[in-house]
Parts: sequence; structure tokens; C-alpha cells
Amino acid sequence: MKRFRRENRRQVVYDVLLFVALGVCVAAMGPDPFKDPAGFGAVTVPRWGLAAVAVLVGRPYPLAALVLLLPLGPWRFSEGFATVDLSWLLPRRNVKILPLLATSPFIAWYAYLTGRRMAKGWPALLAFCVISLVGVVVVLSKGGDLALWVSMITAVAGTYLVPYLFGVLRRKLLQQRRQARLSAEAQARMRERARIAREMHDSLGHDLALIAVRAAGLELAHGLAPAQVKAAGELRLAAADATERLRQIIGLLREDGDAAPLSPVGEDVSELVRRAADSGMSISLDLAPGPVPGLAGAVVQEGLTNAAKHAPGAEVSVSVGPHEVLVRNGPPRSRPTARTGGLGLAGLRERVRLAGGTLSAGPAGDGFELVVSLPREN
Repeated sequence: MKRFRRENRRQVVYDVLLFVALGVCVAAMGPDPFKDPAGFGAVTVPRWGLAAVAVLVGRPYPLAALVLLLPLGPWRFSEGFATVDLSWLLPRRNVKILPLLATSPFIAWYAYLTGRRMAKGWPALLAFCVISLVGVVVVLSKGGDLALWVSMITAVAGTYLVPYLFGVLRRKLLQQRRQARLSAEAQARMRERARIAREMHDSLGHDLALIAVRAAGLELAHGLAPAQVKAAGELRLAAADATERLRQIIGLLREDGDAAPLSPVGEDVSELVRRAADSGMSISLDLAPGPVPGLAGAVVQEGLTNAAKHAPGAEVSVSVGPHEVLVRNGPPRSRPTARTGGLGLAGLRERVRLAGGTLSAGPAGDGFELVVSLPREN
């Protein structure tokens, strides 16, 4: 019984008004209550009960309402939407096309709701077979004239089939709209996840690498007690572990289908080099006069981060020109704690590609070299 309960007062009022309107139409189709009270009680009153049940079940089960209203269907062929002359085919001239009764709009409405709400097609197909069978029986009972067949077929098509197909079309359009909205929301979530991953890589990854460099510098400092050296080593390992966990999180957040951004990191090249030097890296900067490429900050930050993680204690040189950025490091002074195979260079390579440049990264002597060449318009 819970399926038949209305969710709010508006639905109750709507269904009551629907029953009243349907009841008036049913009464208009039946005997006159003043001239033929007995016929009115025998025909119209049972139809009212049928209409009440149809309205009650019509909201959750429109197909059931459609079947219940079969006795009130367009089975009188005396009135129609149009009258055509088929004397060239039939003995009769006046043939009713799409017979209409007072209850036809209500039946068409429930046929529309059936197509709109029912995803499965076989119940509707079964119901249409029953409806067609009723139409065949009505035509045969009236003599089986060819004109009656034309009227019956157009009645079934216009009252049941066409509204049902409109309902199916409406359902498909709403499903497509919903899928498009869900797809847009999913893409927005993926873009946001990729943005968070890039920000975490560019900021937190760089800072954690500098913390590891500071800790490695403390390990090599003179005058520290063994316990302090041990603590510095543990700090370096903890920073490396945190970097690895950050890398795993970035791997979960990052979406390969998202294009990398072209915007540089927040700090300029000089600030990045200064912060890296303050953390204990041995670094030199050669900044050529003229405009600095827009991706220089991203290239330098990625190069310094990789040097801090994979070549602790190595000497690093940074060279920035109008159309080329180079970051080179020497051999490491201690064993690296970070794993290889991160996503930083892959993301940077995509940024450079979208900007029209080229990136090369690989071993150079005893160390590693990152070179990015950018076109002149950048």
C-alpha cells in the first residue's frame, strides 16, 4: 500500500481533480441519470469505480491504469478526429479516422506515462497485444467492415501507440540529458583531482625534498652528537617516506586524460634557487638578461626536486635563457632514498609539448641533465 500513497498534498489534489474530470467524462458517455436512472446505475457507476481504481494505481503503475481503462477506450466509431472519403477503396464514403471519445485524452495520458516511466518494453508490448485483441473483437462484433478496421487501427495508433512513443522519446531525452550532466560532473571532478595532484606535486613534493636535503646536510655536519646524527638520518628517511606516500596519493588523484596546465608555479626562478640554497643544496644560477620563459619556474622546480630526491648532496647548476632552461646535477654524495618513476617529468613534458617546445632528460656524465627548449614566441 505504500506505493499508492502520495508524497505530498499537491499529488493528492492533482489526482482528485483528475478523477473528477475523468468522472465527468464517463458520466457524459453514459445514460442520462434523469431519464434512465437504472441504466445510469448499471453502466456509469461501475465505470466510476473503474476510473477511481485507475487513478489510484495510475501514478505508480500507469500501464495498469491503461489496462483498467480498456472498457472506456475508443471503441465507438461514430465520432472521429477526421472523416475521409474512401469510396475509391471502400463502399462507404464517410470513414472515421482516429475515433475520439470523452475519455480518450485520459487514456492517451496514461499511455504517455507508460512510455515515460517504464524502462522495460515487454510489459507494454504485452498490453498492446491485449488492446489490439480487444479492438479486433469489437470490429468483428460489428460486422467486420473494412471501414471499421481502418477506424480501429487509427484509434489504437492515435490513442495508445503514438502517446506511448512520445513518452519513450521523452524518457530517452531525459536520460541523455542526465548522462550528459553526470559526464560533465565527472569531468569536473577529474579536472579538480588533477589540479590538486599537480599542486601537491609542485608544492608539497618540492618542500619535502628540501626537508630531506636539510636533514642530509645535518647528518654530514661536524660537531653533532651521535644521537643528533641519528635523529637527522631518521628525519631524512621520514621525509623520503612522506614523499613516497605523496607520490602514491598523486597517482590516485591524477588522471592521464587531463591535459597538463600551462601556468607556471607561484615562485620565480630566483626565489626557487634561493630557497633550495637555504635548505643546503649546493647550487649556482646563470640567469641571462631578457625575458624569462613562462615555463622556466616549472622546469627549475622539477629539476631541483629531482636532484634533491635522487642526488642528495650533489652540485646543481641552473641556466635560464630566453628560449632554453637547463638544470644539471653532479653525482650524489649519499645514497638516494626516493624511488624512480614519478609523474613529475611526464607532466612537465606534456606542458612543454603543449607550449610548442621540446624536453630532454637523461644522464650527463656522472650526473643528470634536464634541458627544455621553447619557441621564440614564448
